[in-house]
Amino acid sequence: MSPCLILSGAATGYVTVTSNRREVTQWLRAYFGSWWYAKEEKQQRGPLVQADVNPDDLDDLTQQACTRPVATAMYGGVPMTYRHASNGDVLAAQVNRHLAYRYTPGGALRIVGADPFHVELAAARLARERARAQLYASGWSLLRASAVATQDGKAVLALGPKGVGKSTTAVHLVHAGRGDLVSVGKVFVKPGPYGVSVLSWPSAAAIGFGLLDACGLYDTVAWKVKTGTNLFPTTDAYVIDALLHKRRTPVRDARGRELKPHFHPRQLGDLLVLPTKGGGIAGRLLYPTLEPAFQPTVADGGRPVGYDDFVTTDDPHYPDVFGLLPQGTEGPEWMALRALNAVPRNTLSLGHDADVNKDLLRKITA
Repeated sequence: MSPCLILSGAATGYVTVTSNRREVTQWLRAYFGSWWYAKEEKQQRGPLVQADVNPDDLDDLTQQACTRPVATAMYGGVPMTYRHASNGDVLAAQVNRHLAYRYTPGGALRIVGADPFHVELAAARLARERARAQLYASGWSLLRASAVATQDGKAVLALGPKGVGKSTTAVHLVHAGRGDLVSVGKVFVKPGPYGVSVLSWPSAAAIGFGLLDACGLYDTVAWKVKTGTNLFPTTDAYVIDALLHKRRTPVRDARGRELKPHFHPRQLGDLLVLPTKGGGIAGRLLYPTLEPAFQPTVADGGRPVGYDDFVTTDDPHYPDVFGLLPQGTEGPEWMALRALNAVPRNTLSLGHDADVNKDLLRKITA
């Protein structure tokens, strides 16, 4: 048994991960350690996630989870069968991923798999969810935004729906020398006496071919892949093939959605020159729009932050089948709304000329 891996994003709580395979906890330490406290200790602290590689236990727990009556859901794009046992435990299985789960409410959440790869991914996701539950309970909310922490400890947040340019804004801010990357896509926020605290949402980052090319990083990433560097394992095989053959045209799925390279948190600094930081105090909100033909412009002001800017517990991609998250987070979100709407903001248009974009962002955040 490996030592306890202790994870914490803030002083409000901890999550412990254990595994019968040390490589699992080492992988998780690298995944979370770019932003959060992630250290091995001798004693458990906080809720427990047990992430084991054990084919025999997998077969047994899968059989228990699939005993009728059962419910089904798509979890991370993969079918999940789950049910509530008579003792209150939640049993679940993802047969296509060779994974099974048992959650005892108020106790341990066990993940069992046939190989370390799928166990690591599941453990990262569910350890983060257990931490998220604690953060919600202590007044944090989860905001759809990318964020950069400047040298004075302030955080610049880019908000808006999917595809408007939140990630592009954050990447250009970092490459413009304005700070370190806090998060891509989601951040925790909490109002306090000194302003709105911003905390990273640890995750792999999806960066499209267009942004890589604009930043002068496409050839570097393609060369690294060709010489044996592995991107984050959720990267689609067609994306890897495009990089191997240096095809710059974005890869799309059957529904027309762009498939992007996924980067491990450690690769953000090592490969994409994006140093990371755990958080800051919200100092400015940006509402970007990204269009190839745009001439970069900026205007003072912008729409108010609304409830739609927050991530709720009803995430259709990862439904809360285990009941880990508290229901009814309107209180913390309402407090965060009031505080965020007092933060200075700008509306901006960005084009595809990275240098011009960076010059504009330097002026805004000077």
